[in-house]
Amino acid sequence: MKYIVAGHEAVTAAEFAELALGTPVELWLGVEGETAEERAARLDAARDILSDPQFRDLPDDLIRLAARVVEENPELFNVVPLVRPARRRVLRKGVAA
Repeated sequence: MKYIVAGHEAVTAAEFAELALGTPVELWLGVEGETAEERAARLDAARDILSDPQFRDLPDDLIRLAARVVEENPELFNVVPLVRPARRRVLRKGVAA
């Protein structure tokens, strides 16, 4: 399925989110292995974006996007309970049943 946002084709879910929100997803989620300094700079940039009147609806947009992902991908929440192994009873000292 193709997603087209503002005339641009999104190939991946991350590209779709970036086009829909107008910011890269990594800005909000971070990247694996980022340093404390990189994280501080990223969060500072995110705060600047949220303070811009152009992006005042961004939190609402994020909630709508998350709700859409949940609605379109219910399998993400297929939770399977883990079975605990039965406890072994000790019949005699040192011998398990």
